[in-house]
Amino acid sequence: MTNLSAHPDQQVFHEHRSLLFSVAYRLLGTAADAEDAVQDAWIKWSAADRSQVADPKAYLARIVSNLALERLRSTRHKRETYVGPWLPEPILTGGDASEVAATAESVSMAMLVVLETLSPLERAVFVLKEVFDFSHAEIAEAVERSEPAVRQAAHRAREHVRARRPRFAADRSRQREATERFFAATTGGDINTLMELLSPDVTLWTDGGGKVRQALRPVVGASTVANWFAAIGTVTYQGIEPADMKAELVEINGGPGIVFSAPGRVIATVTFDFGADGRITGIHNVANPDKLQAVGDGTAYDIGTR
Repeated sequence: MTNLSAHPDQQVFHEHRSLLFSVAYRLLGTAADAEDAVQDAWIKWSAADRSQVADPKAYLARIVSNLALERLRSTRHKRETYVGPWLPEPILTGGDASEVAATAESVSMAMLVVLETLSPLERAVFVLKEVFDFSHAEIAEAVERSEPAVRQAAHRAREHVRARRPRFAADRSRQREATERFFAATTGGDINTLMELLSPDVTLWTDGGGKVRQALRPVVGASTVANWFAAIGTVTYQGIEPADMKAELVEINGGPGIVFSAPGRVIATVTFDFGADGRITGIHNVANPDKLQAVGDGTAYDIGTR
């Protein structure tokens, strides 16, 4: 392995690598694309005249934002023709950032789904302003737009997100407790406890991407969703017998979640959205094998914003 200390430019890039991934992942919603954007940023950084760079962190963040924006525009059609609901690619998270509610919320599956409904420009502006606290001038330079255009996009994006993403959810300890009870009830087939934990109009989104059999439309209502999960321990899933399936509680996208595994592979992740009363209002179930690579690798990402 190359000794980074021998190469100051590599050292600088390495110092900011987690931040660059954090920016790119929030813009793209997939770990694989975010890693590609970070790699492309390294290539551009290596080729740049770094003697002219006054603030490496801002410069690198600008490069990766621009690369992610280009990639986002080119992948939109693919997402519009996706089979069934499109959900972001889940990632395992950890570290100090997981303790900061606002940071965790900004990378939650529910928030990434809302960001998916913005235009690429609005998404980039919202993420850079609201999550990473860039100035309008810095964002204008990053996305190659005028400052007034950035201000306008920021306002539109903020209003859009506010309308679709209520800010008052249950606190993290209640979320954790509800997830643990859900986990026990699912693995034990306890439908009564599941009904207690679910909001009456709970919605379940399942993303199989046409690769594995999943519901192609959202499943709505506590009774239907409770029955869905209570059956997990009693039916064969993707050819796997219940006795061969393992479930564990982990932190996914800044909050408590569940990973279902078979011998040698991850088969699904489940994450939750909570109401102010602590009950589960939304469930995101990712089963598309193409989106389970990052979780399967076991890498825990730092989702910090500094």
